[in-house]
Amino acid sequence: MKAMSNDRPQAVCASDFASIVGEENAVCLWENIELGQQKRIQQAIASGNSPTCIVYPRSQEQLAAVIATAHTNNWRVLPCGSGSKLSWGGLAKGVDVVVSTERMNQLIEHAVGDLTVTVEAGMKFSQLQALLAKSRQFLALDPTAPESATIGGIVATGDTGSLRQRYGSVRDQLLGITFVRADGQVAKAGGRVVKNVAGYDLMKLFTGSYGTLGFISQLTFRVYPLPEASGTVVLTGKAEAISQAADILRGSALTPVQADLLSTKLVSSLGLGQGLGLIARFQSISESVKEQSNRVLEVGQKLGLNGAIFADGDEANLWQRLQERIHTTATESVITCKIGVLPTAAVEILTQVELGLIHISSGLGLLQLEDKNQVLKVRDRTQASRGFLTILEAPVAVKEQIDVWGYTGNALPLMRRIKEQFDTKNVLSPGRFVGGI
Repeated sequence: MKAMSNDRPQAVCASDFASIVGEENAVCLWENIELGQQKRIQQAIASGNSPTCIVYPRSQEQLAAVIATAHTNNWRVLPCGSGSKLSWGGLAKGVDVVVSTERMNQLIEHAVGDLTVTVEAGMKFSQLQALLAKSRQFLALDPTAPESATIGGIVATGDTGSLRQRYGSVRDQLLGITFVRADGQVAKAGGRVVKNVAGYDLMKLFTGSYGTLGFISQLTFRVYPLPEASGTVVLTGKAEAISQAADILRGSALTPVQADLLSTKLVSSLGLGQGLGLIARFQSISESVKEQSNRVLEVGQKLGLNGAIFADGDEANLWQRLQERIHTTATESVITCKIGVLPTAAVEILTQVELGLIHISSGLGLLQLEDKNQVLKVRDRTQASRGFLTILEAPVAVKEQIDVWGYTGNALPLMRRIKEQFDTKNVLSPGRFVGGI
């Protein structure tokens, strides 16, 4: 059949899906969607196009039937969870329907002794952490918008956060995945145990794929015991001394779970002092946390840096404020970017921007830039030293003017072939990924 055009009667599309999901409010026409949610969706799609409706399946079976219907009719689908990261990545093109897993939010299995958990993709990160905390365990990620972000959305965008310093990325913690293919068939990879070699390693492929390869429905993660104690050290001062402190910390036997470099504006806005900052968090038994924190303080003192230790409520408050500040923009025109540089080049980048954070070991981080000219300028600097800069959030007009991804590698033909294998009709998140995939 011919792809649905914008003049197709809305009730036809809605009734097709309503017969699948069956309950009231499970299909919502575009004009009835709350304005704030409309705005979030519009930040993910090219201008001049609005979807017909949003569909909320409650089970994997309903999700599969919804996607199968869209595939049969060539309707283009924008997958989402709660919508907290819909504004990230490229702009989807010609979207006919939005499908949300927000109501697919059940705990499937928590194997406490095996340190694994399996959940539906629509479960919120905060809800999962609360469930795991009852067994004194946690999922070692610190994503953007932890209160509203869904587990599926975190995987689809590869949103790890600073805890990758100790625990690795989303890919490193994901053990199994179940997803609905573009044709509505359900597929699985991995399993529910830590040591598993069953099937293809699709977990790595799907992480950060922005819903372009399949619709994630269930996920299995490894989890970790909650630490006994926690403490955070903050060093602030001149760029050269902060760079030296970061080098010493990277080369030492110390084991921070989080360790980031902070720009001057970020330091001052958090009330931490003046100059650049280095923030390092230690979690272990209390004696180890105290010893490691003091050693970082000593390093700072020898380099002429100001230092402070945060614990208990003050520490939790500091990390929460840091998370909020780096992800909250002062105006809608500010552009939030993900950056990847050599760790030794991080300080130099941070001295050239007002607000930014870069992890000391991976060289990955977030920057807030003022306009597209600054984006292109910083991108040139990072690419000259084999790094990258990708736009996460920006006004739709900006994303339509410049390449969101800035990819310069040679893997684009391979990516296109993978997309064709998984989504022959190009119905899932068309245009959101690298190269317009």
